[in-house]
Amino acid sequence: MSTEDKVQRTPSKEELEAEVLRTRAELAATIDELTLKLNPAHQAQRLARSAKQAATGAGNRAAGALHRDKKSPVPEGHRARNTKLLVGTAVGLAALGAVTIAVVVLRRARG
Repeated sequence: MSTEDKVQRTPSKEELEAEVLRTRAELAATIDELTLKLNPAHQAQRLARSAKQAATGAGNRAAGALHRDKKSPVPEGHRARNTKLLVGTAVGLAALGAVTIAVVVLRRARG
């Protein structure tokens, strides 16, 4: 090994500035992704989309039970997940409704 191989080359000013700009752009993109994922409106849209897919899957599953001769377009693993999602959404909405009713009743009782 020669002496030149052992010595690390010092990056130029332009290379360092380019690296800083690249790092800033990556950091900004990461922050944008996190902001979107943590946005309540985005979360609500994702939940609504999942519930809709689950309802569609459960409907396909019910239709498949009525028409056993036709093959379901939804894979078996997805059907089970969709059914669980639909049941979980229904239970969550029922719990939300119960809490809402309890709050209304308590507020009316207080006057």
